[in-house]
Amino acid sequence: MPELPEVETSRRGILPYIKGQKIADIVIRQPQLRWLVPEEISEAKGQLIVDVHRRAKYLQLELTHGWIVIHLGMSGSLRILTTMQPPQKHDHIDLILENGTVLRYTDTRRFGAWLWAEKLSDISQLKHLGPEPLSNDFTAEYLQAQVASKKIPVKNWIMDNHVVVGVGNIYASESLFMAKVNPNRPVNTLKKQEITRLVKAIKEVLAKSIEQGGTTLKDFLQSDGKPGYFAQQLQVYGRHNEPCLLCKTVIKSQKIGQRNTFFCENCQK
Repeated sequence: MPELPEVETSRRGILPYIKGQKIADIVIRQPQLRWLVPEEISEAKGQLIVDVHRRAKYLQLELTHGWIVIHLGMSGSLRILTTMQPPQKHDHIDLILENGTVLRYTDTRRFGAWLWAEKLSDISQLKHLGPEPLSNDFTAEYLQAQVASKKIPVKNWIMDNHVVVGVGNIYASESLFMAKVNPNRPVNTLKKQEITRLVKAIKEVLAKSIEQGGTTLKDFLQSDGKPGYFAQQLQVYGRHNEPCLLCKTVIKSQKIGQRNTFFCENCQK
C-alpha cells in the first residue's frame, strides 16, 4: 500500500506537469472504485489546476472552482503521459489536459478513490484527521497530551489517523526502532523522553523516505515510471530472522493489530 512518502512523492512528481494547466476532459472507464466516482466530477472540465496539495494520504487537486481529491488505496498509482496511449485493463481514469498531457490513474484492486467537492470541508473523509507528522503541530507535547490512560500497543496508536496522519505500517516499525521503543508497549507506560524520541524518529524517518523517493513496493511507481529506493535502507521492516544492523540480534516479526511488525528485542526493550 502506498504510504505517506509514496503519496508525497506522487504529488511532487505530477505537480510540474499539471499545475497551471486546464482540464480538457475526464475519461472514466471504471467508476466503481472504493466509492463510486461522482458524476459531479465532470464540473472540473474547463477548469484550471491551481495547485496540488496533500493531506494525509489524500492528494488534493485545487481547481479554479472546486477540488478533486484522490486516494491511491492499496494498489493505485498515477503517472504522466505526454501523449495519449491505449489504456490497459486497470487504467480506470484519465485526466486529459488541454496541452495534451494525460494524468492516468491505475488501480488493480480498485480500493482507491476519486472524489469531488466545491469545498474541501465537504469531504467527509478529511474530517477528524490528526496533524501532519512533518508539521509544527506534531510535537512531543501534543503527543503526550493524547496518551491519557490508553493501554493499546504504541504501534497501533501511532498508526491511528486521529492521533497523527500518515504513519503507516512500514514507517511505524522503522520509527519505533529508531526511537528504541518496543511496539508492544502500552501507550500509557511511555515516558516523556520516549515520546520525545518517538516524535523525532517519526519526523526523521518520513522526511528521509520522502527525500529518497518513497519505499519500493510492487504496486508503486513514481510518475516517471521509476520505483522509489528507500526500501534498500530499511532497518527492521521485512528483515525477519536477519541480524539487527546495530546489535546483530535476530529481528523478530509479530502480528500487532493484524499487521506484521518488525523489531529488535535487544534494541527495543
